[in-house]
Amino acid sequence: MSNLKVNLNSDLGESFGAWEMGDDAAMLAVVKSANVACGLHAGDWTVMQQTVDEAVKNGVSIGAHPSYPDLQGFGRRPMTMSNREVESLIAYQVGALIGVAATRGGRVTHVKPHGAINNKAAVDADLAAAIARGIAGVSRDLIFLAPAGSAMVDAGRKANLPVAQEVFADRNYDDDGNLVPRGRPDAMVHDNEAALGNVLRMVQEKAIVSVSGKRIPCAVDSICVHGDSAGAVAMARHVRAGLEAAGVKIVTLPEMLG
Repeated sequence: MSNLKVNLNSDLGESFGAWEMGDDAAMLAVVKSANVACGLHAGDWTVMQQTVDEAVKNGVSIGAHPSYPDLQGFGRRPMTMSNREVESLIAYQVGALIGVAATRGGRVTHVKPHGAINNKAAVDADLAAAIARGIAGVSRDLIFLAPAGSAMVDAGRKANLPVAQEVFADRNYDDDGNLVPRGRPDAMVHDNEAALGNVLRMVQEKAIVSVSGKRIPCAVDSICVHGDSAGAVAMARHVRAGLEAAGVKIVTLPEMLG
């Protein structure tokens, strides 16, 4: 029997007003950590509160999912901001979720950047450091959930933050260990069995395998299944069942680093 453990997370709370995205209630019965949109790429104060409610009910750890201020583009369009602006931008969104979570008996324990700012900070050390300072300025107890092997991992450690390294069940990687851009046809993994195979290999071998077959060693603390695709819940269930069948324990992010 394996003594391996891993966190399973999803990006949630991405509905807005009367517009709904994803099945958060179903996903929160599967994953153990929720990255909650903070209103600047998706979500609003009501959606944030509802997502926290469901997370608390399911024993799921809660994280802020801050982004560029790009509601129309879902936070996926690059923006140019000063490092000082980025610090404030991150703190503003983390603080918003901390306040909303407190009203529902929830506690924010991690931060995971979203979309374009996450992709850029993965390879931009200055931007990564600005994000880390924004998180640390709110609380040095917050876990920085960062892409495995990225510049954000180093930035989080330099800021004396607890760092968890994340891989994706439903995304492919290039030979540099970065996500294949969404514009490419091979960016996403749609087959549940393929996703499970990727995840098991990453957890058991502690390495990312690129689309060309290159093996990139890395720590694997958390696995993300995106919540915004039609088959997201089914994939998350399949991945969790497969991991547990292989003897891997699924835990919250604080339990993973505890």
